[in-house]
Amino acid sequence: MTSADRRSDDSAAALPASGCLLAIDLGDKRIGLAASDPTQLLAHPVDTLTRRVGKRFPLKQLRDHLDRHRPVGIVIGLPLESDGSEGTRAHEARDIAALLAQNTGLPTVMVDERMTTARALRAVREMGGTTRGRKGEVDRLAATTLLQSFLDGRRR
Repeated sequence: MTSADRRSDDSAAALPASGCLLAIDLGDKRIGLAASDPTQLLAHPVDTLTRRVGKRFPLKQLRDHLDRHRPVGIVIGLPLESDGSEGTRAHEARDIAALLAQNTGLPTVMVDERMTTARALRAVREMGGTTRGRKGEVDRLAATTLLQSFLDGRRR
């Protein structure tokens, strides 16, 4: 096991209990980003990165956000299959988590992201909004939902 593998974990205990956390919701075309406040009570949307198919993860774009928010850890969505098993997308997410842990030195945690985008879409619709032409906003909201669920679960 490499040091990057040790820093990429599925346990919330791998992350410090205070300080900003950055969440990443990986999609096929876009990557939603969210951050927590330093007390880790509230998550808020940050940005959406463009993901080009067949290209490397946009680490340079992410570094700008790392410099701005100075997170103490990274929460990455793990796209499990509906039965809870790990498919190709989950393995890709784990590879990206290891890459980020290795390149940033920050601890990373993988969190089940099933239904985060669906919850984000439902929230927009419940508020009377439309998602047409707002896919980037939905991706940021999905990352925010992922992070807020993680923060809430950690306090229990």
